[in-house]
Amino acid sequence: MNLSKLFVFLFIIPLFAFTSIHKYYVSVTQINYVQEKESLQIISRIFIDDFENLLQEQYDANIILTGNDEPDIANTYIETYLKEKITIKINNHNANVKFIGKEYDGDIMRCYLEVEGVKNINSFEISNQVLFDMFEDQQNIIKTKINSKQKSIILNSKSKNMVLKFN
Repeated sequence: MNLSKLFVFLFIIPLFAFTSIHKYYVSVTQINYVQEKESLQIISRIFIDDFENLLQEQYDANIILTGNDEPDIANTYIETYLKEKITIKINNHNANVKFIGKEYDGDIMRCYLEVEGVKNINSFEISNQVLFDMFEDQQNIIKTKINSKQKSIILNSKSKNMVLKFN
């Protein structure tokens, strides 16, 4: 057996075997407070195939994300779902999270959201339950930059929200 076949047999094949055993379900949401604009700007990165499966299960079995065949209603479904699953309180008041749009980058969908009219943040609470209803082991990483302080946390089905204080 030559060296290249031995390499494939010993290293490459086992890698493919183990990757099919467990798939990771994760999203990453970046939240920045832009004080000059009185705006909370949010970018949520979600795997397209996971989100597409969710939309097919909850809204339309034939919906396809990305490409020329994507129906106009896709944005409505995405907005409806995200507004239901991502909730924010600023200074103990519910914030109006506005869906700006989305774009695709490889196998990731970037969803852009915003909260306008934010004069100051003393306390910030977020609940991000995106894909929890689809995948039991879904994890949503939240990264914040608020009042020049950076914090990160991982939310899951047991820990669905976080509260940050800025006093």
